[in-house]
Amino acid sequence: MRPGKRGLLVAAVTVVCAITVLGAPGTAFASPSPTPSPTATTPAPKPGKDLEAVREKLDALYHDAAVATDAYNAAEEKAEKQSAEIVELARKIVKGRERLDELKDHAGAAARSQYRTGGLPDEAQLMLSDNPQAFLDGAGRVQQGQRATKGLLAELTRTQQDLEQYSSDASAQWQKLESNRKTKAEAQKKIEKQISAAEKLESQLEKKEKERLAELEKEAADKAQTAWLDSGALEEVEGKATEQGKKAVKFATAQIGKPYVWGAEGPDSYDCSGLTSQAWAAAGQGIPRTSQEQWRQLRHVDVKDMLPGDLIIYFDDASHVGMYIGDGAMIHAPRPGRTVTVAGAGSMSILGVVRPGT
Repeated sequence: MRPGKRGLLVAAVTVVCAITVLGAPGTAFASPSPTPSPTATTPAPKPGKDLEAVREKLDALYHDAAVATDAYNAAEEKAEKQSAEIVELARKIVKGRERLDELKDHAGAAARSQYRTGGLPDEAQLMLSDNPQAFLDGAGRVQQGQRATKGLLAELTRTQQDLEQYSSDASAQWQKLESNRKTKAEAQKKIEKQISAAEKLESQLEKKEKERLAELEKEAADKAQTAWLDSGALEEVEGKATEQGKKAVKFATAQIGKPYVWGAEGPDSYDCSGLTSQAWAAAGQGIPRTSQEQWRQLRHVDVKDMLPGDLIIYFDDASHVGMYIGDGAMIHAPRPGRTVTVAGAGSMSILGVVRPGT
């Protein structure tokens, strides 16, 4: 093995090993441990209207965590693609280098052959030849060889240019990979900060206050669902699920009871878009990993045309997603501290509906 080839192979292996570290899927950390029970210096919120303020504050904290989770998932998805592209570029570089060495060997052989003939023109070689007829018979082969040599030099040039481009592309992908690594790290910090603040706020409540808070959350969801149903949104919804939609719904319903963990996409835990993307993957249809990209890339449909298996995107920033299952209900992974569950399709502010597949 040539020293240059050995060095390139080592470099390629280094590339693959490095991207395994940089591009590996981020670990979905469990929510931070709850803070200790409140002491005399950290009084629990007062009941009544104060609990409603707590509910609204918790909603805001978990919403911000959901937005950060989408950013984390998007960066992770991009990093995985960039890692795969870098691996492929490394393979092309190794293969191109091997081809370049072969071409250089052929070019060297051609040069040595020309040297042996003294580089004389055809006319001189004909006059000096002991067998002119043999020379004339070989003239055609010489011309073919000359054309082959030109083609060889052209391929040599193209291969060198390709290697330079592969190297440039790999460098660009490394920069993008590093940028996404930083995005993931920043998003992770924000997620953990928001969840920690929410858990700290909840930890300051007494048992009865927590029970009342849960009631307030249910009341708010029920109120939103009732208003949505009263709007007549479902009056024209009569369609049946497609075969793929049925498979997606079947997968999603089988996950009921599994915990929400940000950044998770199964099989033991999920975040909201992790659940919907895996449900549709089980149905044989790949879709974007994040709720924002699901909203941006998938086909939009009117609510009146909604079918079981369609995805309902929530909030103006598309930070949450659930799967419609019919009869005004949907399945989703709500937030940290909750499990995959069935809820009213209108229990949150609906941005729109999208449909994977055809």
